[in-house]
Amino acid sequence: MAQHMAGFKSHRNCYCTDQQQVQGTALIMRSDLAKVKRVVVKLGSAVITREDECGLALGRLASIVEQVAELQAQGREMLMVTSGAVAFGKQKLRQEAAMSMSMRQSLLSADKSGMRPPTLEPRACAAAGQSGLMSMYDAMFQQYGLKTAQVLVTKPDFQNEFTRRNLRSTLAELCKLKIIPIINANDAVAPPPEPDKDLAGVISVKDNDSLAARLAVEVGAELLIIMSDVNGLYTAPPGMPDSRLLHSFCPMSPEDSKIIIGDKSRVGLGGMDSKVKAATWALKNGTSVVICNGCEEKAVVNIVKGKKVGTFFTMAPMQGTPVEVQARLAREGSRQLQALTGEHRSAIVNRLADLLIEKKADILAANQQDINQAYNQGMSQHMMARLYLSEQKLQTLATGLRQIAKSSQNAVGRVLKRTVMAENLHLEQISVPIGVLLVIFESRPDALPQVAALSICSGNGLLLKGGTEASNSNKLLHTLVQESISPFVSPDTVALVSRREDIADLLQMSDYIDLVIPRGSAQLVQKIQEASHNIPVLVIDSKCDYPAACNAMETLLIHKKHREGPLFDRICEKLRTEGVDIHAGPRLCRMLRFGPSLAASMRTEYGGLECAVEVVDDVDDAIRHINKHSSGHTDAIVTNDVENAEKFLKLVDSACVFRNASTRFSDGYRFGLGAEVGISTSRIHARGPVGIEGLLTTKWVLKGAGQINRDFTDGHLEYLHQHLPVSAESDMETVASISSSSQRSTV
Repeated sequence: MAQHMAGFKSHRNCYCTDQQQVQGTALIMRSDLAKVKRVVVKLGSAVITREDECGLALGRLASIVEQVAELQAQGREMLMVTSGAVAFGKQKLRQEAAMSMSMRQSLLSADKSGMRPPTLEPRACAAAGQSGLMSMYDAMFQQYGLKTAQVLVTKPDFQNEFTRRNLRSTLAELCKLKIIPIINANDAVAPPPEPDKDLAGVISVKDNDSLAARLAVEVGAELLIIMSDVNGLYTAPPGMPDSRLLHSFCPMSPEDSKIIIGDKSRVGLGGMDSKVKAATWALKNGTSVVICNGCEEKAVVNIVKGKKVGTFFTMAPMQGTPVEVQARLAREGSRQLQALTGEHRSAIVNRLADLLIEKKADILAANQQDINQAYNQGMSQHMMARLYLSEQKLQTLATGLRQIAKSSQNAVGRVLKRTVMAENLHLEQISVPIGVLLVIFESRPDALPQVAALSICSGNGLLLKGGTEASNSNKLLHTLVQESISPFVSPDTVALVSRREDIADLLQMSDYIDLVIPRGSAQLVQKIQEASHNIPVLVIDSKCDYPAACNAMETLLIHKKHREGPLFDRICEKLRTEGVDIHAGPRLCRMLRFGPSLAASMRTEYGGLECAVEVVDDVDDAIRHINKHSSGHTDAIVTNDVENAEKFLKLVDSACVFRNASTRFSDGYRFGLGAEVGISTSRIHARGPVGIEGLLTTKWVLKGAGQINRDFTDGHLEYLHQHLPVSAESDMETVASISSSSQRSTV
């Protein structure tokens, strides 16, 4: 007996003895779940029961069995608490009832096929279904070379110390023999429910949720996975409009204690309320808990890998401001920004530019911490180039911010169109902020002040999520943004999202976030060059000036007539001199007997001193290649043939198309936009380098004198629809006054 109990004790510091229960500490972080050795998986009735509540959902059950077998093969000890005996038995008893019917009863039943089947006693169904359910589990696990054992328990088994001790001993021996215990409540003899009360801090066994929690603590399991028919715990019932999935839940947190729990499913006994109570009790007694959707593919395996699946119960309250609060505060801040004058918004950005110079020593020190961490983690040199900040970069950045501040004072509230609809009925279209932006950017810390400046000048609230590689730099730069903005509006107008997993939550908050801008995470650019006398200079600048940039060349296309000429050799030799690794396209690779390695894909983004080289027949072939393989970012042609150049500029479907110019010019700063929030390859709203204009939308302002629509339908008034020029008198103050006076008018 002692030997068996010691087997449970060896895995963790939470185990049971005859006299007392010694409590351990549950895991704090999801990533720690990858280290667990003993796991209890609880399958709810809604997971393994069919929609008709009669029989098992074999596909879902087989998937879960496969995952449990996979984890068992990795050396973990898996235990399963299962429902389903009632559903399995109900199917069997209905068949038996049909077989025992007389011919008259069968015909009568067929005539009334729409009638509900007779109600069957659940205890009888459980008794009839237990053997079939276990046979099903046994057959499935045998496919993976595993054995199972059935363990039936009731509530009194946990109230008696001797039966509890025997239960622990039995389960310990089964785990020692690599046999998977299948535990279920013995519903055939289960006593009727008693008043819901937990004595002496020990949860009472009322359903399979409380059974799984009690069992997990008894055997010292490090992880309990409770599978249901919903994705986890929500802030409100999933059907409600504002309901949001909680990826982590702390029972001690005041915010998490405000959740609203809905009704239970049709086939289960406990519902989500029972699951939360069971999970909370297990958590307080040292077992980590995840509530997840049993229908989700690879849910069990992904949870043990530490991936973000379901709701993770933890005793550690969330650090910092919840993202939902950050999004709401950013919305409020955007309205405050919009109420400011253009001069005030420009003053904020100018102050930010000054702080970049004043605090450059602190910025560079924080950036050096990121550089050191990246170096220790083995980051490549070209990726570290994105991360690196210098005094020159900060000076260039400050200059760009001042350019934004100077050029954007009249950006918000600018009159774009004026129309006289009728006498004393004037219509104006003016520029207004989009609202709240969510910008997800890569490891370039200099992107943070650029994006913040554009957002501030356009009157938008902002949520930022930078790469973890630049966490120290981003935190310091964010404090400078808040310092510059605080004298005018709430510092929460521009917020920094700290956790990567919060992005999934933010993407669900359509009420707060109006535009999502991912920057740099997808395949970016493939470039086009065609032969000319000065192509080597342009190629080297496009590739080697800053190879980690998003507008650096990734693919070089060469006209076939230059393949055997000196130009091809000059280009390749120059690229090699600069340390560029060349990958041949499929066609070029067939032409060269001992050439460079074959390019894995003509869509590859190298992000360093690497590029692909391919041969094309003519400009039409080059255009077809680009429109098929390019990301639509920036493409260029180098040629003296004006006709070919114009065809290229017209037919290449990219955001930026150049003739005889380096692709490195594709940048908001070089375009005179001051800075850019990113390069848009979409075909609507904004395309190419997205500056402040791309972060604005419009609204229509109508100013009348009491007209109604019937005046026009009855013929008393007629439409003029006279378009007026946008006069110089339409300065920001005038537009703001018009907007304020007509914001709530109804015509």
